[in-house]
Amino acid sequence: MDYKYYTSNNNGQDDYGLKYIDSLGYGRICKDYKIEFPPQHQDIQPGMEYLMTPRPIFNNPYYRTSGKLIGKVAIITGGDSGIGRAVAVGFVKEGASVVIVYYNEKKDAEETKEFIERLGGKCVLIAGDIKEKEFSNKIVEETMKNFGKIDILVNNAGVQFQQKSLLDITEEQFDLTMKTNVYGMFYLTKTALKHMKPGSSIINVTSITTFKGEPELIDYVTTKGAIVGFTRSLSTNLAHKNIRVNAVSPGVFWTPLQPACWEAEKIPTLGSDAPMGRAGHPYEIAPLFIYLASDDSSYVTGQVMHINGGEYKG
Repeated sequence: MDYKYYTSNNNGQDDYGLKYIDSLGYGRICKDYKIEFPPQHQDIQPGMEYLMTPRPIFNNPYYRTSGKLIGKVAIITGGDSGIGRAVAVGFVKEGASVVIVYYNEKKDAEETKEFIERLGGKCVLIAGDIKEKEFSNKIVEETMKNFGKIDILVNNAGVQFQQKSLLDITEEQFDLTMKTNVYGMFYLTKTALKHMKPGSSIINVTSITTFKGEPELIDYVTTKGAIVGFTRSLSTNLAHKNIRVNAVSPGVFWTPLQPACWEAEKIPTLGSDAPMGRAGHPYEIAPLFIYLASDDSSYVTGQVMHINGGEYKG
């Protein structure tokens, strides 16, 4: 990749918070940090993967399958792109059929479906707004009509908005974030649960920001904290039915949510605070979802699994 566009031409005012960028693309902050992502911003939520530069890596061609999910059916919200896309591809490689729920990212969703079908997998796309209770009914009805059962539910869809101060968060934004990230999970889990049997798995996506506290994502962090509480309580409630409920807590991953949220100048340093010195790519987190969805995790419930390059030890 050519990094010449990081060279400051304005007395250091356009170096994106970095003291300098050398000819190899390394930026000096408190340590050497390899720049992977150029400045970019999308004025849309939850963001479009096809517009990102570079594109996130969602597929590991060296992954060895072992049939962990043969015959299983999974619903994945936000499965069109980012972490959701990588999880959908991983599930299909392990033998599952997937229902991908998305908002308005039609091009991303169709790309994901095409990739899955090239793998020989089955994929159904369902577009709609998870904030609406009735949409959850549609998702479950379409899943049952196409596959006749629900074994795995991944509540992954969400939005986040950068705001410098609590005073900048409007009631409208707070409602949108809460209803998308929490209500959507509640509605769909409640509806899908009626069809889930012993051995089923529910996987909710929280965030490292819940445990560290991100000062410019106050409403988002609030919702992700609620997801942790929901996961822990529901896991205890359903343990006697042998339905497992766990959460995955990603650190900084290169997904559409990043350019859709952050100001452009923050993008080049994403992940630089982690001991591994970089952001993760979606393919690196997919195996954790496969583990939680499969019988390998038959004695695991109520847990929050952290994957963040060492930035948070939990």
